[in-house]
Amino acid sequence: MLKSNRFLLKILLLFILIIFTGCSSARINEREKKERTAKITTFYRSWKGTKYRLGGTTKSGVDCSALMQHLYREKFTKRLPRTTKDMAREGSKVKKRSQWEVGDLVFFKIGWKRTHHVGVYLGDNRFLHASTSKGVIVSEIDKYWSKHLWQVRRVL
Repeated sequence: MLKSNRFLLKILLLFILIIFTGCSSARINEREKKERTAKITTFYRSWKGTKYRLGGTTKSGVDCSALMQHLYREKFTKRLPRTTKDMAREGSKVKKRSQWEVGDLVFFKIGWKRTHHVGVYLGDNRFLHASTSKGVIVSEIDKYWSKHLWQVRRVL
């Protein structure tokens, strides 16, 4: 009887593990994708062109991590850590590019000091971020950005 109870317990644990693993990698549906895109677009319109300022947290000057903090708090009621490095520990890593979703955080390492940079994925190979040279903009994940891609994380 003891062996059969252990066997049943193992089966139950395996079943629970399969269920939770499936949920973590589930794709969002079209409705959710459209809602996220609309929220991010509305946010972008109000921040577009805001100049970049290292350590800045307002519309008079903002850095990339503060921009993501504002976006996620205002549009998704999600609190993120203040620094890019700490944000890179949030949520779960998305390993395959084909699995990126609107709202995923995209992280880059740039320059000889390997400075960390973060933006939010918009789909169609584009992301919103605070550029040091152009302020708050939407950029394409082109050859330059792909070369510096560090990781993508799902926090929603």
